[in-house]
Amino acid sequence: MRHIAGAAVLALTAVALAACGAAPQPTTGEPASGPGPAPAAEIRVAGVGFATPESVLHDPAADVYLVSNINGSPLDRDDNGFISRLAPDGTVLELKWIDGAADGVTLNAPKGLAIIDDMLYVADIDVVRRFHRESGEPQGEVAIPDASFVNDLAVARDGWLIVSDSGVVFGPDGTLDTGTAAVYLIEPGDVITTVATGPSLERPNGVLDSAARDGLVVVPFGGSTVYLLDEDGERLDLAVLPAGGLDGVVETGDGRLLVSSWGGSAVYEVGATGAVRTLAENLPAPADLGYDAARDLVLVPLFNDDAVVLLPTRARR
Repeated sequence: MRHIAGAAVLALTAVALAACGAAPQPTTGEPASGPGPAPAAEIRVAGVGFATPESVLHDPAADVYLVSNINGSPLDRDDNGFISRLAPDGTVLELKWIDGAADGVTLNAPKGLAIIDDMLYVADIDVVRRFHRESGEPQGEVAIPDASFVNDLAVARDGWLIVSDSGVVFGPDGTLDTGTAAVYLIEPGDVITTVATGPSLERPNGVLDSAARDGLVVVPFGGSTVYLLDEDGERLDLAVLPAGGLDGVVETGDGRLLVSSWGGSAVYEVGATGAVRTLAENLPAPADLGYDAARDLVLVPLFNDDAVVLLPTRARR
């Protein structure tokens, strides 16, 4: 299996939205020219129009944060999803930079995000959509055959795209497995290769190609164990976290893994030796994490609260 790095993913339950109640941040502005200093404490961006935010991604070239908004159920083909642009100080630059409701744009329930060169990739139910990184103009899509819940995206170290399918649908009896749970690679020319598939993946959610661990890290929504996939797609467990419902995963510059957990309402840290600690608590329904390496900030979308938290990775609560 080729080298696989990056991060981005979604929540596996359709839940009612709740307004956050924290003081709103400004809604207009321009990105700073070059990375500014990291904040000493967290910044909470709420009350600005986010609608089921699922993933946050730092675009270091533009120095902006991109926020995918499902705006409804994760599996509804309602073409009302949108992507926001957020400045690192919490200012909303453009709430609906890419808008499924706009003419010529299809975006149903956007989840994981990734950037390769000048292309922004967006997970959307059973396809990966492409948009120009600067203009936001649609650039086509890649359908994932038989997929039911395309969730997270990440960039491999060789420039390929990593894709997770959590393999679920929602019915009157709750969340049901579809048998499609898998992790894929998309090669140049849109060639899709299966890395691993099957129930042992436990509804794979967040993915990243870890340079520190030299392999593909997966965090499952259906479990509490962070694991690695080897060249044959076999699972190697790395760490058991205090709670499950794992969603997003990022890797810091010093090799720590940060993992969001719905079960713990927390972000956990996994050290190089596998030691686990709680980085932050009281974060309900934390979805697909982003990471700003220049400021050492973890970017946490709160799926049910329509909010995004910008959190220094050395913070403790």
